[in-house]
Amino acid sequence: MTWQSIVERCRTGWTAARARISPRSVLLAGLGCAAAGFVAIVTEAVVRAHIGDPRGRIPSALYTRPIPWGVNRQPRSAVAIGAIDGTMEERVPVTLGEVPKHLIQAVLAVEDQRFYQHHGIDVRRIVGALVADVRAGGIAQGGSTLTQQLAKNLFLSASRTPWRKLREAAIASVLEMRYDKATILEAYLNEIYLGQDGARAIHGVGAAARYFFGKDVRRLTLAESALLAATISAPNHNAPNRHPDVARERRDLVLQLMADQRRITPSAAEQASRADVPTRTHPAGTLDGRNFRDVALAAIGRHLPARGVAVYTTLDATLQRAAERSVEHGLDRLRDSGVQAALVAIDPRNGDVLAMVGGRDYGASQFNRATTALRQPGSAFKPIVALTALQRLDNHPPAFTLASIVDDEPLRVETATGPWEPGDYDGTFRGPVTIREAMEQSLNVPFARIGLAVGPEQIVATARRLGLTSSLDAVPSLALGSSALTLTELVRAYGVLAAGGDLATPRTILRRERYGDTVQIDAAMSVSRVIDPAVAYLVTSTLQGVIARGTGRALGAEGHLDGIAGKTGTSNNWRDAWFVAYSTSLVVGVWVGYDDDRSLHMTGAAAALPIVAQFLAEATTDDDWSPFEVPAGVTEAPASVTEGDGQSECSSSEFFLAGTEPSEAECGPIESPNLEPIRDWGAALELRARKLIERLIAKQWGWARRGR
Repeated sequence: MTWQSIVERCRTGWTAARARISPRSVLLAGLGCAAAGFVAIVTEAVVRAHIGDPRGRIPSALYTRPIPWGVNRQPRSAVAIGAIDGTMEERVPVTLGEVPKHLIQAVLAVEDQRFYQHHGIDVRRIVGALVADVRAGGIAQGGSTLTQQLAKNLFLSASRTPWRKLREAAIASVLEMRYDKATILEAYLNEIYLGQDGARAIHGVGAAARYFFGKDVRRLTLAESALLAATISAPNHNAPNRHPDVARERRDLVLQLMADQRRITPSAAEQASRADVPTRTHPAGTLDGRNFRDVALAAIGRHLPARGVAVYTTLDATLQRAAERSVEHGLDRLRDSGVQAALVAIDPRNGDVLAMVGGRDYGASQFNRATTALRQPGSAFKPIVALTALQRLDNHPPAFTLASIVDDEPLRVETATGPWEPGDYDGTFRGPVTIREAMEQSLNVPFARIGLAVGPEQIVATARRLGLTSSLDAVPSLALGSSALTLTELVRAYGVLAAGGDLATPRTILRRERYGDTVQIDAAMSVSRVIDPAVAYLVTSTLQGVIARGTGRALGAEGHLDGIAGKTGTSNNWRDAWFVAYSTSLVVGVWVGYDDDRSLHMTGAAAALPIVAQFLAEATTDDDWSPFEVPAGVTEAPASVTEGDGQSECSSSEFFLAGTEPSEAECGPIESPNLEPIRDWGAALELRARKLIERLIAKQWGWARRGR
């Protein structure tokens, strides 16, 4: 078939169709389409034109605790840490009665002078805008009323199409029939877009007043109200912080219009025009806290609507900011981009998680090292061993007291995997020491002997009572922290010591509110007694000594942390560095290490303690600390001190469980249980010689590395 024949057929078909189509049928079809379109527009307007509670427009989000954790602090307002659905908006709903009259008059003067005369569509304004557009050769003036703008903002897109304008006019008309002018105006003032606070869109005069002027909308001056009204037409172009000269010119125009329309006096307009244009903004308080956000969202199951719900979390804004800065500075000090760190802070009295950092950079890695990473705690596990050794079991006297003498001498234990020969960090042995001395100096061999005496199974039982849920191997090395656990677990266990024997269930969610009315409690506080307060205090007293005289004394050097307790931890081959510190109202723990389990070549005192020290210095004051009170069941009595010549004398005092303290006549070395089920003196001497050689080799290797 040729092209000419195709054209001829089309021409013949069109001629035949024209003969069958009359002008009347075309007119009827057009009217039918128009009627259908009109019905569709009106139906949509009737169905959609509904003004909800302004509070229902707030994106559902997580907010930090509305009250501070410290009992002596002043309350602060809640701070958002993330929208549930990713919506980034800033809204502060206000009622019409809270809005100053001069702000209302400024908005009406520039946006809709005849607001109280029209019924949603202002024909006079539309004609005026059309004339202005024709003269300018383009869009120079808008003809939309406030009601039309509200309809667009609530229900439609910002596209400039005839179809959208028809839908906008229809919805505006229905709104005017359904609601009074006050309700429409209040909704408009709460919905209007007024600029950007970083990535968050500012909606409503309440949020704009806080962002541009740092004050409540009720306290706005005439000049500030005119400036706010001036930004409506082009929020980003007219923003005073971006284009102050343009903002001033536009503000003065609004003031002139207000005077011309007799909404204010000319003298008031003149005086307001002399006010400076503020260029400093006041961004809303926000936090990163994305590791905490993930944990909180998991706790609520993500079953929240997109808008209208406020979820209050346990996070403390001050502590979280301090935690983020402390981890960042602590890692920068190590000068190795591969090193990671995590921090967790809780309130031991109720289990509230107050701060959480799960790694160096959430954007680079969402793995939460605070809650998920299983790492060996090393010496940070020793307080759990001490609790096991000092507690009464089945009304029997405890196996040890803090004054019990334990040998810091070479130890060899035959196990299923071969001989186990624990040693101290520095490779030396100190001979007979008390349990207090062993804890303060973090001596491994004495605690290995204690673990053997009480039994690994009993240590596991104690750990379970403290809330540890990770797998724990009941082997001799458990006493030195060989079984991996998470930082959150360890901090929770220390919280039992801080709370005097009470275990609090961790929680991240306090409550949720819908439209500010209905309160739903998500997680009530759950606290149970798991350890005798007297035993908990004995261990706490040794950990106070760690800070005062032992491996954590660098923290005590800060001066304002008197009475705080804490413990360092370093796992085998320096792979993990830990430090946990606590008072009666706060427990903070830090882990530092590599994700691939490489050696950090640093102790907990060197790598983790400085992060805790900075956190406490930034986030707390002297008023936040209260001393540990000596509970009932604890007594103080004379205790022997072993001198360098091996002799002992009663020159000190120690805390004991009531009934276990020695009398003055009995004061002397306190017998300890058989701590060496396998004792080989030849092997012990051989081990001591080998440790000395290894220490010399290590020093030589260190000198060589420094030489390079």
